[in-house]
Amino acid sequence: MLKRLFGSLLFVSLMQMGAASARELPDFTELVEKQGSSVVNISTTQIIHGAVAMPGLPEGDPFYEFFRRFAPQVPQDQETRSLGSGFIVSDDGYILTNAHVVNGADKVTVRLTDKREFNAKVIGADKRTDVALLKIEATNLPKVATGDPANLKVGEWVLAIGSPFGFDSSVTAGIVSAKGRTLPQENYVPFIQTDVAINPGNSGGPLFNMKGEVVGINSQIYSRSGGYMGLSFAIPIDVALEVSNQLRSSGKVTRGRMGVAIEEMTREKADSFGLEKIEGALISTVEKGGPADKAGIRFGDVVLKFNGKPIVSSRDLPRLVAATHPDSKVSVEVWRSGAVKVLSMTVGAMPDDKQALTPAAKPTTESATLTRLGISVVELTAEQKQQLQVNGGLLIDEVKGSAARAAELQRGDIILALGNLEIVTLAQLNEVLKQVPKGRNVALLVRRGNSAFYVPIKLDEK
Repeated sequence: MLKRLFGSLLFVSLMQMGAASARELPDFTELVEKQGSSVVNISTTQIIHGAVAMPGLPEGDPFYEFFRRFAPQVPQDQETRSLGSGFIVSDDGYILTNAHVVNGADKVTVRLTDKREFNAKVIGADKRTDVALLKIEATNLPKVATGDPANLKVGEWVLAIGSPFGFDSSVTAGIVSAKGRTLPQENYVPFIQTDVAINPGNSGGPLFNMKGEVVGINSQIYSRSGGYMGLSFAIPIDVALEVSNQLRSSGKVTRGRMGVAIEEMTREKADSFGLEKIEGALISTVEKGGPADKAGIRFGDVVLKFNGKPIVSSRDLPRLVAATHPDSKVSVEVWRSGAVKVLSMTVGAMPDDKQALTPAAKPTTESATLTRLGISVVELTAEQKQQLQVNGGLLIDEVKGSAARAAELQRGDIILALGNLEIVTLAQLNEVLKQVPKGRNVALLVRRGNSAFYVPIKLDEK
């Protein structure tokens, strides 16, 4: 009797646990029903002029190769087509999508869920954030509600609607895997990483939270095969809306700039500059006559705050500067020579193209050895200094010490500074190194090709 009673109680308990678990699983049906009609399919057509083709002969035809080699080939125009997704942000026909979806398109067609098709006009596209704004001539359209990506939590459920491989209105779901991701060559977007299944054709589609609000634009996937592998990245909707507002008003995006090159802070670099925390953005190059230079910012400064906002990681600085309107006056808090210094800077406007630096010339004089760094160097000639537009510097002729090899210093590198002290001569550097205790890290500002960066290195004990 007791066994039966215990078995019944156990069964009821398991049923209750199962019911509770089932209740905790999300139900996306209502969200899809309400928001699905605001998602659109985007198809593009691009005309490739002057393409050579063999009219009437497929590649598998036995005469194809003969005619390809010996028959006259007439240049023709060919069409290429691609698919993507987008979503309606205003009831009068404005649509957000990815810039790469419409890049180079001669014709853009938008198809709604009710099967109506419209020719779309590209109002503007911003390649740096991969955001594009389209316009179709229609009214009373269903539009999305937008949310605040700052309120997203890692582990929260999210949902995507799009047209992967051309399958309209496909719904996939997952969770937020991470926030504020930085991808290679992407400095202006703090991506939302998810495990939502995203495939070609999903690009430009919305990422919804459980409230039915758009929190991002699905933009990229990490894949070795070209298909979904569990890593998807979305542009936060607040970033996209800021870009679209500028595109709508002027057709282009204006960004602020400092005129500096920066690098990530590491434990070794922080120790070299006397910082207790690994934070901030380390300035490695300051453009002569640029906004930072005029404000008194130097190489070797560590930017801790920009306009009152803390720089936790170096990737924070480009985003904050870019989001600042040119000609705005801001405060820049830097760490210099063991103390905090606050400077005032007028933000410049980001140009379309960046000027490349001239590569360094080869050594033309005899080398001298720096024993504590484990390298041999030569002083730059007047001609080399003029070419590189520097006041001084030492050219590495040979890497000898184990510490220098571990720091990956290379022959042809140019030492421009130690910390934030500009190095002009060999004697000066040797004198400075005499004051550094044994086993201490120092940070060398090194020029390599067209870039400059800091290299932490432990002094040779011998």
